[in-house]
Amino acid sequence: MSEVQYGFCGNYGSWEEALQHSRGYDDPAILEKVKHALLKVKSGESVYERDSVLFDEVQYSYPLLTYLLFIASENRQRLSILDFGGSLGSSYFQCRKFMRHLRKLKWNIVEQKHYVECGRERFQDDVLKFYDRIEECCNAESPDVILLSGVFQCLENPYEVLSEVMGYEFEYIIFDRTPFINQPDRITVQRVPPEIYESSYPIWFFNYDRFHNFFNDRYELIDETDSFEKDQLEDGVHSQSKVMLFRRL
Repeated sequence: MSEVQYGFCGNYGSWEEALQHSRGYDDPAILEKVKHALLKVKSGESVYERDSVLFDEVQYSYPLLTYLLFIASENRQRLSILDFGGSLGSSYFQCRKFMRHLRKLKWNIVEQKHYVECGRERFQDDVLKFYDRIEECCNAESPDVILLSGVFQCLENPYEVLSEVMGYEFEYIIFDRTPFINQPDRITVQRVPPEIYESSYPIWFFNYDRFHNFFNDRYELIDETDSFEKDQLEDGVHSQSKVMLFRRL
């Protein structure tokens, strides 16, 4: 592995092989950096965090906001979100300014155990809650929508997880910051520049047609648009991330 090359590298035959060339998502450096950044957002010292990096202004995902407010309008200004892999509340802190008028807002995060423990200790309140499992969250809050923002590509078996998600029959599914290429699905390793945090982990890039075909007759695509993220893999392959809203048929 090169010590100076960062970005998306390799074309691995399996997730396990990619893990052998990376640190993986359990790397404690990631949680620590995210925690410290989001505590500054929570306290008002900073206005926005993404992937542990602090920004001077909020970089809104306006399609995501539009989708969430549309769903709330369909549900008498009430919204219960299951934010799958939602870290310590990155999307919540990004969107909360535009959700304050809602009659009811519940933002529920399902995450790895160490994120849940940290979230319950440092971030949880009447709106923002943390859970270990989808089932636990659904039993407690009956979410209207499941959000997968920048996380579907980080799962070892994404289509197995998606099949499980669809089994819960959420009314809506939102994908945000999900990368697609005009090639078969591909596993790479993302090497993070040390100024963010020193880590590396496997990442999927998805074939657009295969992804859409997976929904078959169970969900319909209501809307999709490009997100701000575009990337280039080490061999010159380009990817474009998407924001998508699906509704159950």
